[in-house]
Amino acid sequence: MYRLWLVARSAVFWIWQILSTLILGGPVILAGLVSFRAGYALAVFWNRCNVWGLRIICGVTWKVEGRENIPDTPCVVLAKHQSTWETYFLPMVFYPSVYVAKRSLLWIPIFGWALYVLKFIMIDRTSGRSAIHQMCEQAANRLSLGRWIIVFPEGTRKPVGAAPYYRIGGAMIAHKVPADVLPVALNAGEFWPRLGFIKWPGEITVSIGPVISSEGKTPAQILAETEHWIEGRMAGITVPDRFPY
Repeated sequence: MYRLWLVARSAVFWIWQILSTLILGGPVILAGLVSFRAGYALAVFWNRCNVWGLRIICGVTWKVEGRENIPDTPCVVLAKHQSTWETYFLPMVFYPSVYVAKRSLLWIPIFGWALYVLKFIMIDRTSGRSAIHQMCEQAANRLSLGRWIIVFPEGTRKPVGAAPYYRIGGAMIAHKVPADVLPVALNAGEFWPRLGFIKWPGEITVSIGPVISSEGKTPAQILAETEHWIEGRMAGITVPDRFPY
């Protein structure tokens, strides 16, 4: 019976997401065509609607540790990626910010169009070195405009407990620009599973680590330090088999 109740709540939240996207997607796109600031503000309001909707409807709360580690000027944020939740939440913490994302997302109606007008860094992963060069150029431009760069170094959402596989792209940005790195660990996948429909009630932990300097380091060294901190922190905030997925 309890599981059926969770399914019903999750279904209501799914409807909530669709309605909020239909209502706010158009204004985000129109505002973004005129002004990044206006479009981004509306986009973050849409994010807040989803995150707070999840909290009220499904009982998924959160806490943020390490806010004191956030520097005064934007840098490259390398974050763990387990769930859709962090894609909503991180732009609320790092304001304003843009994601590095795969170009194919641009084809998604409303959502993809919003990414385009807000000038997210969209890359074609099949382009190899050319993609990395374009990514670093665009990242340097966005940082110069005062925007945080958010990268999920594992590329796609990973199941809870999956072996880490960190890609070099975010570290390359930090090395080439150059810019510091801010590592972020989180366990959102335990409550909003990667391929799960049920949203399990509980408290997500978002842990922000100390700044990792890129000065005098190779991309491999930057990435190794970042992975070491994130995965070390994940060991402390992850509860294996918390829910019967």
